[in-house]
Amino acid sequence: MTVAIRLRKINDKSKKRYNFRIAAVEKTRSRDDRVIEELGYYDPAKNPAALKVNKERIEFWVKSGAQLSPTVKSLVKKIK
Repeated sequence: MTVAIRLRKINDKSKKRYNFRIAAVEKTRSRDDRVIEELGYYDPAKNPAALKVNKERIEFWVKSGAQLSPTVKSLVKKIK
């Protein structure tokens, strides 16, 4: 099982605002499919953008062989 850490889209349909969850998922799954573990969230609609990440769990998954998506990689760099 290959694991990827990527964004999962959550939205408020009435206002067309998008929020994202940072999640560990199987690479073969679609973007909004079942996740293994949620690792944080990202809300770009707020000013400044809200970002919360569980660093310990991300490090665990990376050590286990998970790959970060380019977007998640840039978000994680912002908080270090």
